Amino acid sequence: MPPPAPASTPAAPLGRPRLGLRREVLLALLPTVTVLGLLFLLKLLSNQQLLFASLASSCFLIYLDPSHPANSARTLAVSQLAAAGLGYVCHAGLGPSYVSAALALVGIIAFMLLTNTMHPPAVGTALSFAFRAGGSGETNLLLFGLAVGLVLVLLAVQRGSAYLLARFTAAGAQ
Repeated sequence: MPPPAPASTPAAPLGRPRLGLRREVLLALLPTVTVLGLLFLLKLLSNQQLLFASLASSCFLIYLDPSHPANSARTLAVSQLAAAGLGYVCHAGLGPSYVSAALALVGIIAFMLLTNTMHPPAVGTALSFAFRAGGSGETNLLLFGLAVGLVLVLLAVQRGSAYLLARFTAAGAQ
């Protein structure tokens, strides 16, 4: 067994390499504008903005690492839509209770494990729909589906931006 590493050894960097402040701000700008636009649109169409809060986390996970498996279009769409549906069903059957939320929570985690679609913000979606009070559940499901579609567009644009940034950064380094 090799000896443990000295305490002064720096830890390996996690995730993608850090960019300069200007480039980080430029990459963060797109998800920020998307989330703000989504919130504005939802304010116009619904009075249940908190149901969509987990999509903000999805947007920033996409910004952080658009190529991570948790941020694939399939994973994001399947997990988020299943979470909304499961939370809706639990709420419809049990009302806005802790039992409803607990069933939605355990159910979406099991679903994501079984389907290999682990996207952590979907847990928040299941809880939001299970605790939902007031408003039309069907309308909220429809609006949520549209919002997921917008996040998928963000994913495509963010991946394209990351590709271009990597390409121009590599070209500039040569």
